[in-house]
Amino acid sequence: MIVRTLKLLLILVGSGTLVKAQSPMAAAIEAKAKAVLPKVIEWRRHIHQNPELGNREFKTMEYIAAHLRSLGIEVKTGVAKTGVVGLLKGGKPGPVVALRADMDALPVLERVDVPYKSTVTAEYLGQTVPVMHACGHDTHVAMLMGAAEVLAGMKKDLAGSVKFIFQPAEEGPPGDEEGGAPLMVKEGVMDNPKVDAVFGIHISSQLEVGNIKYKAGPFMASSDWFTIKIKGKQAHGSAPWGSIDPIVVGTQIVNGLQTIVSRQENIVKAPVVITVGKFHSGVRSNIIPEEAVLEGTIRTLDAEMQKDVHQRIRTTAQKIAEASGATVEVVIDTKTLVTFNDSTLTELMVPSLVRSAGADKVASQGWTTGAEDFSFFGEKAPAFFFNVGGMPKGTTSAKAGGHHTPDFFIDDSQLDVGVKAFCNLVVDFAQQYPKMAKTNTGKKAF
Repeated sequence: MIVRTLKLLLILVGSGTLVKAQSPMAAAIEAKAKAVLPKVIEWRRHIHQNPELGNREFKTMEYIAAHLRSLGIEVKTGVAKTGVVGLLKGGKPGPVVALRADMDALPVLERVDVPYKSTVTAEYLGQTVPVMHACGHDTHVAMLMGAAEVLAGMKKDLAGSVKFIFQPAEEGPPGDEEGGAPLMVKEGVMDNPKVDAVFGIHISSQLEVGNIKYKAGPFMASSDWFTIKIKGKQAHGSAPWGSIDPIVVGTQIVNGLQTIVSRQENIVKAPVVITVGKFHSGVRSNIIPEEAVLEGTIRTLDAEMQKDVHQRIRTTAQKIAEASGATVEVVIDTKTLVTFNDSTLTELMVPSLVRSAGADKVASQGWTTGAEDFSFFGEKAPAFFFNVGGMPKGTTSAKAGGHHTPDFFIDDSQLDVGVKAFCNLVVDFAQQYPKMAKTNTGKKAF
């Protein structure tokens, strides 16, 4: 604990931004965030009980927009289908800071017995499915709504402007629809006015409540989805020699893909994950089918490795298929980029996190192979994305319900930590902006 605290103090001294908890703006944020916490919890639980899937967040959109309008914030709705963008203009000149929260839920059946448990169902790809906020996006929305209320109450003292970006479809739009951060960027959310820095929060069910973790440089992996279609030759199951069995070829490809990770990529440089999540083939136990389809995901944290993995997947599938006389078609779609935290921005803003949670509650972490489409905002402006804890005290990460599972649970008693983080980042970035503009080279370095 002593070593970690000393490291943080060195960062604060090095950035020229020692924490001044008693400064007027910091004290106001502390008090206002504490005061708004009951509302934040109420908003979070309302959204949790009324979840909506990606590109279908119509009621959530109106709920957020009504709150922002009540604060006198300029509001646009229907951005990237169901997104909300609020603009708060401060009383003093300064930079434009964007704060982002994602809004969508998942097709997951909630198993946690809480008073605000979701019983909602909806249509997803032609099926009726249960809907649950199984990744904590409800907390992100509530924390950003809280930050909007705090900052709106400090409008005359704010330097610059704040864009509140409530983004739909982070988990991916359904089917072939456009959506999420790429569509928001395409529709100009990072322009008019142009954003100088963008910040985002993700709640973590495996990080103790009240804590914050971050990482400079590559933080979260890119996410690519692949489909491998194998064409063989159909035959009776009793005479396999008359077939080109796409199931056997598919199993060999599944195994072959894992050697890309274990024997071909330098995972000391950065992690690589290749997962086959779906394997479709056949209609009857005594018929060797003509086709098989594999679907899966690729996670990388380095752009060159990402390209190399793509090529190796194509080569592996093709050569294994050729060896058996089958043919393959490989399609790889990029869903997200590497979530990259600008190194200069991260160094300058760590003191803001310390002010929000306390020096003993803030620490750096390693990279993660989870993915986030927040990465697309980082292509347009320096970005900083970090985790806020939601795991109840006394629980271990091994026992906590994981994200995207029916047992996912968040302790919302300290969501004011996220509210304070958002607000302190806005205020402190305005002070640090001249230094950021002067020292940042725009290069993404480890």
